[in-house]
Amino acid sequence: MVKRPVVLAIIPARLGSTRIPLKNIKYFLGKPLITYTIRQALQVPFINRVIVDTDSPRIAAIAQRYGAEVPFLRPARLATSTAKVYDSIEHLLKKLKKTEGYSPTHIVLLQTTSPLREQKDIESCWRLIHRTDATTVLTVCPTHPRLYHMKKNHDIILVNGSESRSTNMQAWEPGYLLNGCFVYIVKVGALLKEKIIITKKTKAIVCPKWRSIDLDTPEEWVMAEVLYKNRKEIVARIKKI
Repeated sequence: MVKRPVVLAIIPARLGSTRIPLKNIKYFLGKPLITYTIRQALQVPFINRVIVDTDSPRIAAIAQRYGAEVPFLRPARLATSTAKVYDSIEHLLKKLKKTEGYSPTHIVLLQTTSPLREQKDIESCWRLIHRTDATTVLTVCPTHPRLYHMKKNHDIILVNGSESRSTNMQAWEPGYLLNGCFVYIVKVGALLKEKIIITKKTKAIVCPKWRSIDLDTPEEWVMAEVLYKNRKEIVARIKKI
């Protein structure tokens, strides 16, 4: 008998944010940013439970008001800017198992900073993890295939090829970026064994570049609001080109 998946959506939302203060609960087009992700997760049919992982009673209260669970707060040591996401997830899973006997088979990790994520992005990742041997499926967006790093003295270095290669983009393999943690779906067994979210068997779903903006700076916040308000018109105009 095949065991039915037990799918837990985790929405990380620590209080601290350097570039955009109180980012997770800052109003985005009239509503706290975190509410967009909570409502989206609650509408995904295969997600059984939605938990906001936060260190803040203030964020917890807002999350619960919009339908998410906050069974306990994240310890302060796991809520710093240098804390690893894996460590907070591991802590959450261990505490859920100890206090409730709850052990999900899959984690759906959704960041609040991707307001242009759509339900179809989550569902595409879910289908891929089921029809392949992947233990992690995540989302990416296209980028220029030639990748450069810049040193402190402003020297630039091509890190994925040679300057003698053709400058024609079609001559290079396509390049991709993780798009602001749009979606991660991870099998819990592999997650805990490898102690990392991007496991050895990781595959990706490609999302449109214009929807892949990540709210990390004030400029990105403003651009995201413009894109979100005009998203239907943008899609319609893209189809006409």
